[in-house]
Amino acid sequence: MTGNLAGVSVTPSPNPSGRRVALLTLGCARNEVDSEELAARLDAGGWEVSTDASGADVVLVNTCGFVEKAKQDSIETLLAAADTGAKVVAAGCMAERYGKELADSLPEAQAVLGFDDYADIAARLDGVLAGERFDAHTPRDRRELLPITPVQRQAAKVVIPGHATVDEHTPAHLRTVLRRRLDSGPVASLKLASGCDRRCSFCAIPTFRGAFVSRDPQELLAEAEWLAKSGVRELVLVSENSTSYGKDLGDPRLLEKLLPQLAAVDGIVRVRASYLQPAETRPGLVEVIANTPGVAPYYDLSFQHSSEPVLRRMRRFGSTERFLELLDSARALAPAAGARSNFIVGFPGETKADVDELVRFLSEARLDAIGIFDYSDEDGTEAAGLPGKVKEDTIKRRYDRVVSLADELCTQRAEERLGSLVDVLVDSITDGEIEGRAEHQAPEVDGSTTLVAGDGVDLPALRPGDLVRARVTGTEGVDLIAVPVEMIDAAPVSSRG
Repeated sequence: MTGNLAGVSVTPSPNPSGRRVALLTLGCARNEVDSEELAARLDAGGWEVSTDASGADVVLVNTCGFVEKAKQDSIETLLAAADTGAKVVAAGCMAERYGKELADSLPEAQAVLGFDDYADIAARLDGVLAGERFDAHTPRDRRELLPITPVQRQAAKVVIPGHATVDEHTPAHLRTVLRRRLDSGPVASLKLASGCDRRCSFCAIPTFRGAFVSRDPQELLAEAEWLAKSGVRELVLVSENSTSYGKDLGDPRLLEKLLPQLAAVDGIVRVRASYLQPAETRPGLVEVIANTPGVAPYYDLSFQHSSEPVLRRMRRFGSTERFLELLDSARALAPAAGARSNFIVGFPGETKADVDELVRFLSEARLDAIGIFDYSDEDGTEAAGLPGKVKEDTIKRRYDRVVSLADELCTQRAEERLGSLVDVLVDSITDGEIEGRAEHQAPEVDGSTTLVAGDGVDLPALRPGDLVRARVTGTEGVDLIAVPVEMIDAAPVSSRG
């Protein structure tokens, strides 16, 4: 979660209007990008924006509505915000997904706003501060707002968070970037696209995020340059499905062309693609990720399971053998490439044999990071109505088994890197401890690398944003301990603090 209910956080210069809003973000990196669009709109509307609820007039919570735990976290954050005495506004995925239902069940919130309110977010908060009450929207399937044919979607006038255009008549690369950073770190997410056209039976995201829509590549390059000038050194490309990027722009291989361009942006030392669908990960994309200087050889692949019968019920494609072949093809090009994935256990109809097949895949895949989720029914999904529900105690037993195995396998994978050289981007320095991430470690989800003293690089001289080559000397679970041996690219003096 970005933001806090107390303590120090990133705060802009004081605003003479005296209207203060705390913007708290839950959920995924896509939500963080959306929050930074909201921050820019609020700033332009005369609001002083921070991520600290202390003394705020309004607390705006960008909620997550993905799974039950995320929804509960959102509710708890909204209730905690109400306890500060500030007026509370819910936005984001949970607010969009439930609308009036959430408003009726949460009287502590002065407003529940949907995506269609984002363009007028400053005026909405002005109204909240003045004591106005807003009628929450009745949710609808946002896929129906866009044409079925992907190439017709670019012309549609639909509010899509993170896709705002200040002036559509100005060429994309010359437009003002509608974004205000809420974090001063050297890493930032760049939203490639929003929505999803897949019909995974367990996922409700397309119903409230809508159909798949790509952003203009020139707009992305302009935003990347803007981020670099603000001190960003690593770009993490995010979307619901990055491998579909460009299909609605007439070029389904556009990501393969965009990655080298982003890596060439002055000041950017690493570009990381995330949210890849295995069935759409073409050989050309595998090769570009593996061989392009400045692009992390890192494969964030959404496998979800490896048993064919389970995958078919999930309305997905693949198998243990196909997934292993995909990983092998990446490692043939870049032997040290990183790979991660998430998996669901306990899906309706899953058998012991299916779990054994998943265990076989995990044991052979050599993944660097593995996320395991226990299945639960989600409102409005096909899976919620499927027969063959697995008993809760069985799900828990399978979950515990697979989590234990995943922890063991990821620890082993980290140990395989002992003695190797890794390129580490320094993220933070706290009380003399220098923490960064190697190419196979994405922010927050894949572990980190702690840099310790050696003979090659002056440790006290390192600053966030520096890119160093280091030799791995130890491991702690998925985390690495490494000694810097060479400075690859020092962060510009202006961003070194």
